[in-house]
Amino acid sequence: MRPINMKSKLTLLLIITTFGASGIMSAQEATRDTSFSTSNFSLDEVVVTGTRSKTDVRHLSQTVSVIPRLSIEKSLQSSLLPVLTEQIPGLFTTSRGVMGYGVSNGAAGGISLRGLSGGNARLMVLIDGYPQYAGIFGHPIADAYQTLLADKVEVLRGPASVLYGSNAMGGVINIVTRKMHEDGIRTDVRAGYGSYNTLETELTNRIRKGRFSSVISGSYNRTDGHRENMPFEQYGGYAKLGYELASHWNTYADVNVTHFNATYPGPVSASLLEGDQRITRGMASFVVENNYDRTSGGFSFFYNWGDHWINDGYTPSAGEQPQDGRFNSFDDMMGISLYQSARFFPGNRITFGFDWFRYGGEAWTEYVKGEKAGTREDIVDKHEDEVAGYVDFRQDIGTWLTFNAGLRIDHHSRIGTEWVPQAGLAFHLFHNMELKASASKGFRYPILREMYMFPPQNPDLKPESMWNYEIAFSQRLLEGRLSYGVNVFYIDGKNLIMTLPNPNGSGMLNQNSGEIDNAGVELQAAYRISQEWSADANYSFLHMENPVVAAPEHKLYAGVNFSKGRWDVSTGVQYIAGLYTSVGDNPQTENFVLWNMCGQFRATKWLDLWVRGENLLAQRYEINAGYPMPRATVMGGINVNF
Repeated sequence: MRPINMKSKLTLLLIITTFGASGIMSAQEATRDTSFSTSNFSLDEVVVTGTRSKTDVRHLSQTVSVIPRLSIEKSLQSSLLPVLTEQIPGLFTTSRGVMGYGVSNGAAGGISLRGLSGGNARLMVLIDGYPQYAGIFGHPIADAYQTLLADKVEVLRGPASVLYGSNAMGGVINIVTRKMHEDGIRTDVRAGYGSYNTLETELTNRIRKGRFSSVISGSYNRTDGHRENMPFEQYGGYAKLGYELASHWNTYADVNVTHFNATYPGPVSASLLEGDQRITRGMASFVVENNYDRTSGGFSFFYNWGDHWINDGYTPSAGEQPQDGRFNSFDDMMGISLYQSARFFPGNRITFGFDWFRYGGEAWTEYVKGEKAGTREDIVDKHEDEVAGYVDFRQDIGTWLTFNAGLRIDHHSRIGTEWVPQAGLAFHLFHNMELKASASKGFRYPILREMYMFPPQNPDLKPESMWNYEIAFSQRLLEGRLSYGVNVFYIDGKNLIMTLPNPNGSGMLNQNSGEIDNAGVELQAAYRISQEWSADANYSFLHMENPVVAAPEHKLYAGVNFSKGRWDVSTGVQYIAGLYTSVGDNPQTENFVLWNMCGQFRATKWLDLWVRGENLLAQRYEINAGYPMPRATVMGGINVNF
């Protein structure tokens, strides 16, 4: 690929932005004289991810996208990641089968946003604002993020290191957990069966009575997989108990545990045997919150853990024999978070916060055969501490401008201290227009694997860092029925950790030698056509000077929804182009179109019938090199509500 210089890059971004905006404005003119009475897309959504306190998204200078519970339910998915891949421009998730992601070699479930990957600890997943990643490897565990958890999902596109520290350099996905919003008792059961002997089940009970509330969920999912030797089985459970201590104080505690058994079949050109994985992930937290008119805040303690057992398997066609050892690891992460937000005078909000994290774990090889049978060989046993303080400042200037600024001072027990600033402006213009500009720094500390595990390890690594510069424009039209937004961003990163030849000896060594030079455009639009019909679309263009796997150059989704009486039907088309499945000396790219459809019919007051079809065009494509995705698949089932 021929490199594009900065002048050409900015010109290209301007052309795409102008084209996208003019196309949406043309849609506005075409519908100006039409009158409807409802809306389904609001720019004044209240969010908590871009700031610790509940905030109107219009007052934030960074971009936060929200996927509400209704959209999650209508997707009829057991995992959150397919929903996010469709609905969030610039976000993409790898997969290799009909269900399940797995870990270790060839793993799927890699989440990337604007070319920054959670697999490299550059994108963070949160649950209620608390980090969720493997303490040794630093990456999210995709199979742990199930729809049964989420009341809504908020995605901040761009660095979030001021509030969340290391690993949030490229953005965050915050899963806001389920709750009962009104007094009563409600139980929901969902069950489905479909292609490749795939089974999905979920049971959720929610209670709210006076000051007490609870949510208890459980799920069981399994599939034979679309390839031989590719089964997947998952058990999940979530429980949350809450109590309002007083009119302005409440507390809750929750726990989530997911266990899955997966088999890694290897690429089709070199099938693998005995590539088995047994993974358990869990999280628990305890929270006390206060919420007054002029101040709000909270204290929380959280603990995450993971237990991994992996057989790397063997490839008979390459003359390999079964492995003598099994990889084992136990990782954990605990932390304390304290913050308080206050309004000292009209239009002002300032938040002070403190975080302490301790993360790490141990990994070892357990030999079950051969000369070392019955012995254990340690790989790593380390923990690191991170302590930080931060301030987030927001000030309204009249009714037309909001100024945002933040600063984090973050200290790592081995690496030292990192200063993380950000600043931005949000202009509230006429005709429901919003214009935002921001500059924010993101960073991440080296993870334990990079510093201490396997031959490329280097304990002298320094933090990675980047700056994200962004301009965003959005508008609501037709009394809120038509909404659109355009984002233009440029990412400049340095000190990326790469594995390169050792300059002081033989072999390879992890080194701070990489750079990020990414630029792109993101478009979103939603239109409530009538009481029954609505449409939404998003598009992202990403240019990378240094291409990476699982970050498509073009990503487009367009969907239509119909809801009337007992019927609820949705369909959408996703177009992916310039997706690298491998880079380096022999780069490979994929282009494909996916057509999905799902529908529900309310048979009785308490029973829904549903069906979901994916890849209905039966496309042949790969997301991970060597792993052809399934052709058309169909699931059907029931929802019971009482």
